[in-house]
Amino acid sequence: MTLGELSHIIVWGATAAYAVALLAFSFDLAGLADRVVATRREGAAGVARTGARGTVPAAGSSRGAVGTVTAAPTVTDARGSGRAAPPVGGAAPRRAASIGMAVTVVGLLLHVVGTVTRGLAAGRVPWANMYEFTLVGTLVAVGTFVVLCRTRDLRFLGAIVLGLTTIALGVSLVGFYVPAAGVEPALQSPWLVIHVSIATIATGLFTVAFAASALQLLKDSREARLAADVAPAGGLGGPSWRWLDVLPSLRDLEALSFRINAVGFVLWTFTIIAGAIWAEAAWGRYWGWDPKEVWSFVVWVVYAAYLHARTTRGWSGRRAAWFVLVGYVTVIFNFTVVNLLFQGLHSYSGL
Repeated sequence: MTLGELSHIIVWGATAAYAVALLAFSFDLAGLADRVVATRREGAAGVARTGARGTVPAAGSSRGAVGTVTAAPTVTDARGSGRAAPPVGGAAPRRAASIGMAVTVVGLLLHVVGTVTRGLAAGRVPWANMYEFTLVGTLVAVGTFVVLCRTRDLRFLGAIVLGLTTIALGVSLVGFYVPAAGVEPALQSPWLVIHVSIATIATGLFTVAFAASALQLLKDSREARLAADVAPAGGLGGPSWRWLDVLPSLRDLEALSFRINAVGFVLWTFTIIAGAIWAEAAWGRYWGWDPKEVWSFVVWVVYAAYLHARTTRGWSGRRAAWFVLVGYVTVIFNFTVVNLLFQGLHSYSGL
């Protein structure tokens, strides 16, 4: 067995671990929905007992006296309305989420080993084609998720981040895989390390920000339905979506997405600059309207417009979240459709 074949097997193992983690995080979200129901029932029962005793607790009271109920924490959404809701996960242990994080870390370690062995087998940095770009980009996305979860409880992002990662790695392993080998002469440059590595990191960050904005839109739609007294028999107003009620506020989700996108945008800016410098060294011009160059610039324009609209025009809430989703679609389009269907100077590398 060659080192490249070993890397291929290890990456399959990482993909399998991520799939298991995805299931665990999905079970965790389902458990959060059940916990919302239980918390509301306990609160209603406590209020009923308090009313029966003729005792009215003060707002925010946390005394343990008989007949006194601790007020449930409130979640303030982007519209400024406050609604009682427990913190993410509450006080009870979230075993499914803990299992998901543990398996994610195992998958991440396998992912790192598979990426390193791929680079060793090829004798270069492992991001010179579509398979390797996906390999490193998803590694950054999962690594960012794990690091962020060490600073605050963001495990609710796991289902989306791990879902996207599992799909991307699976498609890459089946459709984009090529044996480990050297690269074309034009790619044998230090700029391969600089230009493509920054692009993969930016793509990984955009993926995590997309997850936060997607949850923001789902939560906002549910709150709008509940506020309008839409019949909760189905759709986002239904009981199967109760887990959205215990996520952080809309403002927190939006702020998280904004901060990550801001870092990703700076890195994407350096990606374009480094690519232009490399193009001048390899082809004698900084810009040539190659399809890859054009769509990389489109990605930059969309995220620049998003950051400008949010910081100077006051765009927030759903409009900002939709902007993020559109930006991420341009990133995916640039990586897939442009690489596979458009012919240009980047076609030989798959990048």
